[in-house]
Amino acid sequence: MSSPHEIILAPSILAGDHADLKSSIREIKDAGLDWVHLDIMDGHFVPNLSFGPQTIKALRSASDLFFDVHLMLDNPHLYIDAFLDAGAEQITIHVEPDYPVAETLEKIRAKGCKCGVVLNPDTAAEAAVPYLPLCDIVLLMTVQPGFGGQSFREDVLPKMEALSALREEGNYKFRLEVDGGIDAKTAAPCTARGVDTLVAGTAFFKAPDRSAFIQTVCSKS
Repeated sequence: MSSPHEIILAPSILAGDHADLKSSIREIKDAGLDWVHLDIMDGHFVPNLSFGPQTIKALRSASDLFFDVHLMLDNPHLYIDAFLDAGAEQITIHVEPDYPVAETLEKIRAKGCKCGVVLNPDTAAEAAVPYLPLCDIVLLMTVQPGFGGQSFREDVLPKMEALSALREEGNYKFRLEVDGGIDAKTAAPCTARGVDTLVAGTAFFKAPDRSAFIQTVCSKS
């Protein structure tokens, strides 16, 4: 099942050096990549904390990478303006919390920023359907969000196929992204199912040969 898009690798800064995130941004740039994935966690929706819009703003001033901002928040609609002002170029929001998802997507789009929805591993593909016309991207979590270094969940593979089929049937143009346990082994089953955007943290920053890693995960199956 193919994607209409070229494959993009978006390293997660969460796996970088938190004492020097700017150096991690430079490592991504030096590897020849264009995207960085920024995980924002509130300690409520997920059992961990990361960083906020101030950090995004500081990194924005030091980088021209595409900022793919993933909000793991109970009330993401309350913080959209802060992340837009900080320099987010794409914001993804979860469908699981109780808040106005469609209205939030519409607000992001109205500000000229790309947007999309995120589904946790146990959330059905159908949960994204009402929002697909508003999405530039759909992110499928392949681990339970909140912590890095978890193992890839193969039970999410059928969901990738389902979203890829929905994209084709509806003639949508959204990118299909996966995040969690992505490495040289798990990337191929994803791209074979229509995934075109891969978030990798530990596997990227700890790769002994980053060029070989990038070539492997970004190759079309």
